[in-house]
Amino acid sequence: MTALYNMLWYPALPFALIASGGSRAANRRERLGTAVLADAQGAPRIWIHASSVGEVEAMRPVALGLMRDYPNAMVVVTTMTAAGRAAARRRIAGAAAYRLAPLDCGSSVRSFLAAVRPQFVLIAETELWPNYLIESARIGAKVAIVNGRISARSMRRYRYIRPLIAEALMHTSLVLTQTPDDARRFRTLGASPSNITVTGNTKFDLDDETPPLRSALEQFCANRTVLVAGSTAPGEERMVLTAYRNLTERFPGLALVLAPRHLSRADQIAEEIRSAGFIYDRASLLPEDGATGIASIPLPSSVNTSVLLLDTMGELRGLYPHATIAFVGGSMLPPRGGQNLTEPAAASVPVIFGPHYENQQHAGDVILESGGGRVVADAAQIESTCAEWLADDEARRAVGANALRAVERLAGGAAATLNHLSALIGTY
Repeated sequence: MTALYNMLWYPALPFALIASGGSRAANRRERLGTAVLADAQGAPRIWIHASSVGEVEAMRPVALGLMRDYPNAMVVVTTMTAAGRAAARRRIAGAAAYRLAPLDCGSSVRSFLAAVRPQFVLIAETELWPNYLIESARIGAKVAIVNGRISARSMRRYRYIRPLIAEALMHTSLVLTQTPDDARRFRTLGASPSNITVTGNTKFDLDDETPPLRSALEQFCANRTVLVAGSTAPGEERMVLTAYRNLTERFPGLALVLAPRHLSRADQIAEEIRSAGFIYDRASLLPEDGATGIASIPLPSSVNTSVLLLDTMGELRGLYPHATIAFVGGSMLPPRGGQNLTEPAAASVPVIFGPHYENQQHAGDVILESGGGRVVADAAQIESTCAEWLADDEARRAVGANALRAVERLAGGAAATLNHLSALIGTY
């Protein structure tokens, strides 16, 4: 089955390289598994693979915990996207290397493994690439799924390649899942029941480190009520802008931060903001801390603008503590399944999100049960919910406190995961 899968892959390789930014020679080498790694020494040798920014954030406490517990470890982090690779460099400091992951064909994976020589392979969430698991086990590495998650929608897709997924999962030593439902789905796909443990979601663990926010962004938020719309997807910015326009008639001091999930859409969103009639700033054009000049393109001072387009990477999490209310996107329309709800909740910020939060189901349900947020279906409901909370400071603060309590209920996944991984890795 694996041989057939690899054979079918080869005609698609040129397209996969283009889709993953393969036009750059360095990226192409990384995707083919031939990128030269520094001659890093250390034991244990650990390969951590995550998909993109969100998965990197979830793997952060695990990676840092392993490097703390095994100070001589050689850790290599791979991601599927360049944005994820950049996030890994920022958030998982101290790894030996950060690379784009090899394409899941036998030759690329084998080349990568020959360079890294991992003894332990940690695969995040839903990254069930068959060659990663099979080829890693073939060289003697122990393979663990960390933060394992399989949605009902993914299960419907996996049924077409169930024998291949079952073959891959047979090579895992540990499958650490987020919920009992995830554990059941991994069993159905072929993972050994004795290897499956529910440990919770590592992304929910509270992090005492609040990312620093540069002065220009602090200035935008200072002494204001702020609606932060984070990780938005196509169509959601227009809903938020419609709701915001109506809200400013009743709450004229309200400011808005729009943070798209994919920065490649920033110019399109800027045009939507202009079409809605708002003056705005772009975060990418505001001064960096320590800069002596002004933004490279003259824009109105953020003191006088009401809308900020957050078209930079890695600053949304630092902005959430400055929010009055947070809308978390990727949730209004299928099939994205929602984005991280716990970052604003952990900052005691009331959270609103759409009905399609399947990828955040457990967190969303706990936040709703705790009274820390609300589901909204359209611009009118975004407006009415925000208006209700903006008009009642005491009620809004109570919702924010409930959101924090929800995250506290969800915490503990990273510690449980590290306990199981330490038993797998042993003494070095």
